[in-house]
Formats: sequence, C-alpha cells, structure tokens
Amino acid sequence: MISYQFPPDFLWGTATSAYQIEGAAKEDGRKPSVWDVFSSKPGRTVNGDTGAIANDHYHRYESDVKWLAELGVKHYRFSISWSRVIPDGRGQVNETGMDFYRGLCDRLLENGITPHATLFHWDSPQALEQRYRSWRSREMAKDFADYCTATVQRLGDRISNWMTLNEIACFTHLGYDVIKTPEMAPGSRVWRKKDVWQTSHHALLAHGLGCQAIRAASPCPCSIALVDNPAITVPLTESPTDIAAAQQAFSTNWVNGGIIFPALTGQYNEVFLQSLGREAPDIRSGDLETIHQPLDALGLNIYTGSHVRASQESPGYEYVDYPKGYPRLHMPWLWVVPESIYWAVRHISDVLKRPELPLLITENGCSAQDELTQQGEILDSDRILYLRQYLQSAHRAVAEGYPLKGYFLWSLMDNFEWSWGCDRRFGILYNDFKTQQRTPKASFRWYAECIRQNRAV
Repeated sequence: MISYQFPPDFLWGTATSAYQIEGAAKEDGRKPSVWDVFSSKPGRTVNGDTGAIANDHYHRYESDVKWLAELGVKHYRFSISWSRVIPDGRGQVNETGMDFYRGLCDRLLENGITPHATLFHWDSPQALEQRYRSWRSREMAKDFADYCTATVQRLGDRISNWMTLNEIACFTHLGYDVIKTPEMAPGSRVWRKKDVWQTSHHALLAHGLGCQAIRAASPCPCSIALVDNPAITVPLTESPTDIAAAQQAFSTNWVNGGIIFPALTGQYNEVFLQSLGREAPDIRSGDLETIHQPLDALGLNIYTGSHVRASQESPGYEYVDYPKGYPRLHMPWLWVVPESIYWAVRHISDVLKRPELPLLITENGCSAQDELTQQGEILDSDRILYLRQYLQSAHRAVAEGYPLKGYFLWSLMDNFEWSWGCDRRFGILYNDFKTQQRTPKASFRWYAECIRQNRAV
C-alpha cells in the first residue's frame, strides 16, 4: 500500500498575490497599477469587479496570519505590490508601503512561518505604462531591477526566499497579443507577433537583472527563484513512444521554448526559434547571459496539462483532444490532469537537462462552485478530490528521486480572480466579499491534515 508520505523536510505552504487580496488601492501613498486601470474599465471583468477592496488584507493581515497558523503551514508565498512601495515605478520609495510588508513578515515569523516573496505578480505601476508602455520597453527591466534593490535592502532582514516574476507568458502574451479576445489582461495591443515576443524577452531581462540586484542587495544569504507556468505535455500512455512524443512536444508547446528554455538553458529552443522565423524577438549581445542567471530553485505553477501521443506524421507527435465528458472544474481551461505535476517536474530534469535544480510547486489548486450549506459549511469534496490526486502525482515525482522540495496550494482564500472578478473561487478559506468574513472549507481541514501527517491523506 502506498502511504504517499513525503520527506521530513518537504515544504508545505499556501500562496496569494498582492492585487488579488490586499485592497487599500488608494491608501498610504499607493498609486494605480495597470490592473487598477484595466479592471475599472466597463466590460473587462465579470460583474465589473476590481481589486480596490478585494479581501481587505491590507487591514486584516494579522487575522489572516492566524488562519495560516491554524492551517499549520510553515511557508507562505505572497507578492509585493510595486505600486505600493515605489508608486511611480521609479524614484521615491514609499516607506509606509514598505511598513505594511515589514508588519506582515513580522507576524509570519512570530508564528514560525517562513515568508516567500514574489516581487512581481502582474500589477506593474500605471506610471510606467504611461511613460514607455511597460513591457514593450527595455527600460522596464532596469526599473524592475531598481525596485528589487530598494525592496530587498529594506526587507532582506526578514525575507531570504525571493521569487522574481510570476508567469511571464500571462502578463506579456495575454496582455499584448491583439489576437487574444476578449481582452483578459492589461497591455497596449500590438499587431505583430514579433512585438509580443519582445515583451516577454524584456520580462526575461527583468528576471536576469532582478536576480543580480537581489544578490547584490540582500543583507544575508538568500534563495532566488523564477516562477513559470509552462504548458505541460502528458503522454497519453506511458509507453516509450508516447513518453518520447510528450518530451519532444514540450519544447514547442505554447511559449515554453521562448520563456522557460532561455531562463534555464541560456538559449531560446532552437526548433522553437526556427518556428518563429521573422517573428522572433530582437536579442542584443549579452541578453542571454543576463537572462541565464543561476537559480536556487524554480517555481512551477501547475493546474492542468495536454495529452500527447506518438504519430507517424511529422513532427512525430500529436495532441489528443479532451473527449466529451472529460472532468473539468470551474474554469474553461481547468481540465483535471493530475499527472501534469509529475511530468512538469520530469520535463525540467530530462528535457531541459536541469536534474540538479530544486523545484517547488508554487501554485496548484482549482476553482470550484462552492456553496454554503444551511449550517454555514462549504463541503468542497470536488476540490479535495482534485488536490489529493495532484499531491499523489507530486509524491510520485519525489519517490522517483526528482528534486521536488515543496508545494504551495493556491490559494489561501477566495480572492479577486483577475478578469473573472470575484466570481471564481480558488480558496480553501471561503470569503464573503461583503462582510470579509473568512470561513474554512472542508478542503482547509483536509489540507491541514495533509500537513500534520506530512502526506497526501
């Protein structure tokens, strides 16, 4: 019988992001981010929701830390709002904004919880959009590095686990590509694929310069990670031919060859670059060396995957559509593919040839159609079913010797889910957005038991 027991030093955590929970959008010197502006425009989000209040975490962080302590996690991943700490994107630091994160970290540390801070989770200052169109400019990379320096100098006595950028593809390709309709993310629309790829290249530069800035500014030894959401290819069967097909397809699936490959190997994937042709970004001398910084860990945000099988036709593989009736949770893209965690980890080691790189699942979770019972309970057994299977997949990777070191469940609480507003719930704490009352779901108690027993229960 498999007990799904994890190693004693396995990291159990949960995750949030600043714009999705903090609120206090106009308080204590904070200025607008691109998401403030985007979500305030009619028709951009479900029900016209914005993050102006969100979960009011800015005022309620102390009680939210108590929920983390009750859950039993010893690691918490959150993001820092660039617009809160450097409101104009460059220049003057807002020390009042920094004080919020000092206070949050102090409460975490008092409860024996290690902070893991993501420096950018999509909410860049609107001032930089007005100055030079954000990620369309190389200036963004330098301003990001300066922001990293200012933040790490001030918080590095409390935080030693840093993550540079979260999901480059989502804030570049989903924000700038004119083909994406309806608009789901901020960004001035561009008409050439080359210009879209230029935005993600600039984000990769920001990551590289950010790594250098963090290491130079940190007052103590620290760990630096990039967080990516590669598109995962899962073999339809685990036959040698289907496994080889999935490994081959991984390099060119979605944007993998142009984001995670240069970050981890120092080169855009050759086959992928050839497929872009004239649409490939302009790469200056020294760019790839800057992008390819040594990492202490890689964060993987894994929710779903695509099935692949071998084919006699070129290129030697084919994608298999989801059949009618295939299980899916409460997002159009959220197909239940538990094996995606295992294959994500394995592809990093085998396809990208980075078997030595420690890996973290920095996000995994699901949106479910949570309903309150007459007794005020949320019995989200569908979420538990999803999470249990994915944790078992994570355990398989660990059992086979792959360097998966931890798991951060997304998310601690229901929050502002970007263009979906407050309509989709990913939390293990139910949030009443009118009263801001948090209620633990059945999944909260289940995950607490996983942590307590150090296994997938």
